[in-house]
Amino acid sequence: MARSGKAGAAVWAARLAFLTVFVINMMCVVQFVLWPGGYAGAYELSGVPGDVAIRGIGIAFAMWNVTYPLAIFNPDRFRTVGWIVLAQQLVGLVGESWILSTLPAGHDLLASSILRFIVFDGAGLVLMAAAFFWMLAATRHKA
Repeated sequence: MARSGKAGAAVWAARLAFLTVFVINMMCVVQFVLWPGGYAGAYELSGVPGDVAIRGIGIAFAMWNVTYPLAIFNPDRFRTVGWIVLAQQLVGLVGESWILSTLPAGHDLLASSILRFIVFDGAGLVLMAAAFFWMLAATRHKA
């Protein structure tokens, strides 16, 4: 059933928030899988092992994002998937933050690369959570 008014706007906001993060994540997937050499140096990796590691990260991103299409398609109907996407984003943010906190001094390029993921995942989590919680509140009393 199509929603209108505030509920409809909230559902669209959730859809667009999930879509925005998904598109950026999938851009990373494509770049890491097709052109790993361009990113390996930022993780202090090189050569064939570096390419393989970066491609592996790209594949892991693709696996992580398999849940997004249902949340994008109908976040109101697939609320459980929305919760899963938010949990995945939180795991990424916490994990990356922990990795950064354990990194020894002298790895500035690596630290800045990890920090970029932290900033993106934090912003993505805030964006998606705000839109998702708005949708939950706006659709609480279904017609």
